[in-house]
Amino acid sequence: MNPSFFSRLLACLLLCATVHAHALTAEQAMAMAAGETDDRVAAVQQAVAESGERTAAFLQALADDAVKIAGGKALIVRDDKGQDPVTGDEVPVPADAEDIINNNRMRGEIDTALAGLALFGKDEAQRLAAAKALTKEPDAARLPLLEKALAQESSEKIKVQLQLARAATLLGSEDAAQRIAAAQALSASATPDTRLLLNERASVEEDARVKSALQAALRAIDSQLAWGERLGVVFSGISLGSILLLVALGLAITYGLMGVINMAHGELMMVGAYATYVVQGAFQKFFPGAFDWYLVAAVPLAFIASALVGAVLERGVLRFLYGRPLETLLATWGISLVLMQLVRSIFGAQNVGVENPAWMSGGVQVLSNLTLPYNRLVIIGFAIAVLLGMAYLIGRTRLGLFVRGVTQNRPIASCMGVNTARIDTVAFALGSGIAGLAGCALSQVGNVGPDLGQSYIVDAFMVVVLGGVGQLAGAVYAALGLGILNKFLEGWAGAVLAKIAVLVLIIVFIQKRPQGIFAVKGRAAD
Repeated sequence: MNPSFFSRLLACLLLCATVHAHALTAEQAMAMAAGETDDRVAAVQQAVAESGERTAAFLQALADDAVKIAGGKALIVRDDKGQDPVTGDEVPVPADAEDIINNNRMRGEIDTALAGLALFGKDEAQRLAAAKALTKEPDAARLPLLEKALAQESSEKIKVQLQLARAATLLGSEDAAQRIAAAQALSASATPDTRLLLNERASVEEDARVKSALQAALRAIDSQLAWGERLGVVFSGISLGSILLLVALGLAITYGLMGVINMAHGELMMVGAYATYVVQGAFQKFFPGAFDWYLVAAVPLAFIASALVGAVLERGVLRFLYGRPLETLLATWGISLVLMQLVRSIFGAQNVGVENPAWMSGGVQVLSNLTLPYNRLVIIGFAIAVLLGMAYLIGRTRLGLFVRGVTQNRPIASCMGVNTARIDTVAFALGSGIAGLAGCALSQVGNVGPDLGQSYIVDAFMVVVLGGVGQLAGAVYAALGLGILNKFLEGWAGAVLAKIAVLVLIIVFIQKRPQGIFAVKGRAAD
């Protein structure tokens, strides 16, 4: 016979023997399913080291609480149908089958084992996620698995992550030289998870040389993470500033240009937020397939709803109170209470949930410890768009000319043929509509409830007064300045003390410069 025939036959026999050796056995399945936690953990680690398709399926069943024990054997049970974990054949489920109970340690071990098995999948994203999971949960028993994955991995990005996982595992090695090498390797990975691993090891390390290497690695990581933390504070400040700017832009018209102290401005924001909630409910009920676009429809409707409420407020109450600031303040404060109670009667006193569309979920990973959420980025862009639109409307259009003319010199504007009563209504409705846009934006980053406006009304007045009454540029500087300053002070002194410190600084600034950052010049200042 041909000698090559014997060679091929021998190779096939060896392959079959190897597959058989790596196949899941009934004893292994039972060891992973029942017994003491330590024994079960050891069984899982051994099974993963000799993993096969059936092993992964059984581990997934364990994670899903779909394993029962009957007659000294482990069974996979899904939808009241039994399956033999070794052969995959369907088997009857005895009436006395007992459920498996997995404690937190066992669940963590199963999840990590599944991540280890995912290292050999075809999906690169899945392999990368598995390598990251093993980096967070290092275990010396998984070192052979990592070595095997490193040997056959083709993606350089995944190889780097696997090397970090291997280094994290070697931090617990008995060899001091290996621990030092692992610390040096991990210093290149500036992530909070790596810092946590090194800190945990440094707290129990007794070897002086290794401890020194760990501390050096921690210093290197801290210096790199510091930039991410600083940039994160700046971004949070800009995000808060954009929200304050949106809130204050409407008030810049009603108070800055018209001189009306509108204490119901926050409730006009609330109207816009609830309009967004109503549009969301309508899309969920009638247009579920287009739900991700509900926000596009909610923006104009929030503007219209708040603008209509503002127009009614101006025509019904405020037109009789111009030139009487105290009465205006008291009247709008009473109206704010009426609006809050009206919302409570219609929607209830509890907060309502407004979901982000899919395209606003998630974020951009800039650094290992800095992620920019999409919803915040969209709100920043939205605030810029509203600011530019408002600046164009006030500074470049006929309506803006009329508004500026009426606010600067009402008698002369009336003599020139301007319908001042109509302009007052339109201007107040415009400011109220912008407040509605702010409420629509706020619904994407926080809870929507009857008290929504109360959280921002004071900040809105501070922005307008600090920036200079009637000055859009001043409102931009004040909003961003207050947002960034507030976030920096929060990290240093806490939220409450930061708020107090900002208020004190504003009081001191107004004492020195009563007209704000940008003072009105010319006859308009008289």
